Amino acid sequence: MNGSSPNGVLTLLDWLLVVGYFVISFGIAIYFYRRASKDTSEFFLSGRDMPWWLAGTSMVATTFAADTPLLVTEIVASDGIAGNWIWWNFAFGGMLTVFFFARLWRRSGVMTDVELVELRYDGPAAAWLRGIKAVYFGLLLNVIIIGWVSLAMETIIDTLFPGLTLFGYASFSFLGGTFGASLVVTGLMLMVVAVYSLLGGLLGVMVTDFVQFFIAMGGTIALAVFALQAPEVGGLAGLQEQLDPSTFNMLPTVTFGTAAEGAGALTLSGLAFVAYIGVQWWGSWYPGNEPGGGGYIAQRMMSAKNEQHSLFATLWFTVAHYCLRPWPWIIVALCALVMFPDLPEGEKRAGFVMVMRDVLPPGMLGLLFAAFLAAFMSTISTQLNWGVSYLMNDFWGRFVQPGASERQQVFLSRVFTFALGLISLLVTANLDTIEQAWGLILSASAGLGLVLILRWYWWRVNAWSEIAATVTPIALVILALLLPDGTQVPGLQADFPVNLYAVVGFTTVVWLAVTLLTRPTGPDTLDHFYRKVRPGGPGWTPVARRHPDVEPDAGFARLWLDWLLGVAFVYLTLFGVGKLLVGRAALGAGLLVGAAAAAAFLWRDLSAQGGGHVFDADRAAEEPETRT
Repeated sequence: MNGSSPNGVLTLLDWLLVVGYFVISFGIAIYFYRRASKDTSEFFLSGRDMPWWLAGTSMVATTFAADTPLLVTEIVASDGIAGNWIWWNFAFGGMLTVFFFARLWRRSGVMTDVELVELRYDGPAAAWLRGIKAVYFGLLLNVIIIGWVSLAMETIIDTLFPGLTLFGYASFSFLGGTFGASLVVTGLMLMVVAVYSLLGGLLGVMVTDFVQFFIAMGGTIALAVFALQAPEVGGLAGLQEQLDPSTFNMLPTVTFGTAAEGAGALTLSGLAFVAYIGVQWWGSWYPGNEPGGGGYIAQRMMSAKNEQHSLFATLWFTVAHYCLRPWPWIIVALCALVMFPDLPEGEKRAGFVMVMRDVLPPGMLGLLFAAFLAAFMSTISTQLNWGVSYLMNDFWGRFVQPGASERQQVFLSRVFTFALGLISLLVTANLDTIEQAWGLILSASAGLGLVLILRWYWWRVNAWSEIAATVTPIALVILALLLPDGTQVPGLQADFPVNLYAVVGFTTVVWLAVTLLTRPTGPDTLDHFYRKVRPGGPGWTPVARRHPDVEPDAGFARLWLDWLLGVAFVYLTLFGVGKLLVGRAALGAGLLVGAAAAAAFLWRDLSAQGGGHVFDADRAAEEPETRT
């Protein structure tokens, strides 16, 4: 490689740190190879014996992707701190998963969230839905997610090593396409991740995630400190002097009309802001923030040793995701605005890496590069393991070779892992931008979220409900893109997130109509699901009457109180820390006092419910997982 920093060619210490990181990652994978080879439960769910702190930290590390700090930088450059409401709003749904769904996922006993389809529904429709979702999420959508994360890593390499060549070549031809040297390096790292993912299974991934999280978190905190000390910045006070005051707003200025042209989230229409906080978090599917839990979050919940550990893993993830991670990224993004004010619109995300390149001394640059590798590899390893779990368990093992032995399934899982990594590399080569994918995915899944929530709490939801809710928003988004110029469909052609009202509304009407016009799930399937998962609430009354011996979940008023306390804790902490950083000490301290009070009440209530002893691993492990 040819690469340089403002302090000259990367030092030996820089490269030793990077090499050391790879050695640790492979060492962990090799250590857990034999255990992962035992069976598919070990390979995909770590034997369902994971403590809350490991499962929860793995969730956080997975969402700490290489693309996330870069996207936050672009959001802050365009919309100020308030622009982060595009993802801050998901805290409402995250806390809903903690208190209403974490226990249910652990009780279900399924290997993947897609497998739940045939536990909850019956008939050919359920089988088709399971197979379609396995391919759609495990292959098609997954390679796009891996692709945009890899694209961010390519941006990092391009910025740190401009003019990079390999063996004297700036680009390479492969399968009819041309790949730049930086993309080739990214692809090599992606395949390295595939190798250690297929070696160590989920346990190897989760232990590596644990190490990677602290490397990535510590590295970004150090970067924020160095960036603030840059002469052009002049600390937090210098940022406030040089940037528009509206940049530091944590809530957007809400107008009653249409937002001003180019104002972004600094000035939102009332409809747009309400769509963020009142519709998006429960209405749309997004990886890592699925309504009701799902994807790799559900995978971690199902790998926990019992219901209590599942709940606390998800609680720790939600708190760390919103309270611990954002501010170092935001500070660096603000510093990038001061240091590189003239970056073109499409290159603003590179500001994060340019700050890193220009402010870090030798050794620290290698540490931060290793931190980005950690973030990249953590996300990719999880996406590969999770995606292959769908392809193996819910497609191949269900429809192609249902009689395969455990040894055959583990071998095929490793083959699929490598193949998925290769396909993702080809997708990366054809991606140009990242930010549009956010709104597109959220729009194309708008309305599906309500079905994913209600299938746990209303017996009448069936496989056709979920099929209708999956297909309808995709069709609406395609329709909006294909409509001739001048054709107006009210709401449908509005910009994201205002378009969510039309898409969610229409999708909801469609899937409710389909639900009521198709036959319910058969009583045998409903009875089995009810006895196994024990969902509570009035939505299961007809089934509950047939099983008076089953003790379902109760105390929904307390669950809603816990949800409210959890949401209050997250936002009070998030904004309290932010106010302290911008010099509003009294307000910041007051918000943090409120957060502490919410946490104390929440802990007291969880302890009263029997969840407080989750930290006693031996006692928690002895808790019965089912009661009939």
